[in-house]
Amino acid sequence: MDVDLTKHLKGDTPSTSTGQKKVEQPVQAKVVYERVVDAKGRSYATGKRKRSVVRVWLSEGKGAFTINGRDAAHYFKRRAHQIVFSGPFQVLSRAIEKFDVRVTACGGGVTGQAEALRLGLARAFVSLDPSTRSVLKSEGFLRRDNRVVERKKFGQKKARKRFQFSKR
Repeated sequence: MDVDLTKHLKGDTPSTSTGQKKVEQPVQAKVVYERVVDAKGRSYATGKRKRSVVRVWLSEGKGAFTINGRDAAHYFKRRAHQIVFSGPFQVLSRAIEKFDVRVTACGGGVTGQAEALRLGLARAFVSLDPSTRSVLKSEGFLRRDNRVVERKKFGQKKARKRFQFSKR
């Protein structure tokens, strides 16, 4: 009577010392980002923040930076907004004068548009030069801020604020 008892004692699947089954993790393929430009050599990206949507076309050029047909300095008058959207240029230590940027912005307010423009510029840089992705990602420029205004509820004064309570 030759019966193989090892099969019945150990089971069909390999196990650890605690008796749990080992699960093999699938090997994830490494994602390779490629340069994506159109026939004119421009990279395109979209940035969103709150209710603002910004479309960005980035190409190498002489430094023309237009937002809705106006110069960026005239569109964003506050220095704080100019600092916000120029973040990707500063992190990559690239001069704004070496790139032509054409932007269409709609919706939301000025601050939302400036932050949406920062995301759009960062995404456009990645599609123009994929090697910049790690630097921009470590600085947090490729993360979309998905916070939006909470809607007003019926029976309340605002989204969270309630009417004054009267006991009697």
